[in-house]
Amino acid sequence: MIPPNSSLRIIGDVHGDTIAFSIAAQTDHFVIQLGDLVDEGPDTPGTLKIMFDLIARNRGVFVLGNHDFKLLRALRGDAVTKPPYLVRTIDELTPALSEQAQVEIRRAPAWIRHGNNIFVHGGFHPAMLAEAPPEFPAGRPGPLLARAIYGQTTGRVTGAGKPERLIDWIDEVPAHITVYCGHDRRSMDGRPYVRTGRKGGKTIFLDTGAGKGGHLSWIDIPAPASN
Repeated sequence: MIPPNSSLRIIGDVHGDTIAFSIAAQTDHFVIQLGDLVDEGPDTPGTLKIMFDLIARNRGVFVLGNHDFKLLRALRGDAVTKPPYLVRTIDELTPALSEQAQVEIRRAPAWIRHGNNIFVHGGFHPAMLAEAPPEFPAGRPGPLLARAIYGQTTGRVTGAGKPERLIDWIDEVPAHITVYCGHDRRSMDGRPYVRTGRKGGKTIFLDTGAGKGGHLSWIDIPAPASN
């Protein structure tokens, strides 16, 4: 999936911010986008076209985000709640782009392990170190897929009507592992939010609000040094 000895560009949640994504995608690095390409922002079709072009040229991949997951479920006819932003996304997709989105989202991995790095949208679980991502489910996601796309949820709802989410899982990241994820806009200063857990592992949150009043963030990882 990732060409060997590649330098990487890790890009956070895009949410239809085509202008920022087009800038981030102009790189010789292999792009790993952390999910939630769609909804909220002004141009979901544009962001999908950029990502699908990267995939076609073997220049990038995206991991499955919860918004991408729900879009595919809606497009295939599942009974899902459709907030206004999802209705708008569906209305904006041409038949050809809708069909391509279903193909690419279905095969997007829920997480990627690359060396000592884990790339995932919502949250880490230690099982991701040993297990391959599951296929896109026929119904609701199983526990490990749910952790990957939704993070760690409590079952409660916040005052803003959003599911309450925790990041206790960062304490389960082993010392030699770095997790790159999106989903939660944890940053208070516009920069990626970095935490080290009790086991010594590092987690980097890259959602800085693109498409939702913030901006798009990315981090470059150099290629491994040759011997």
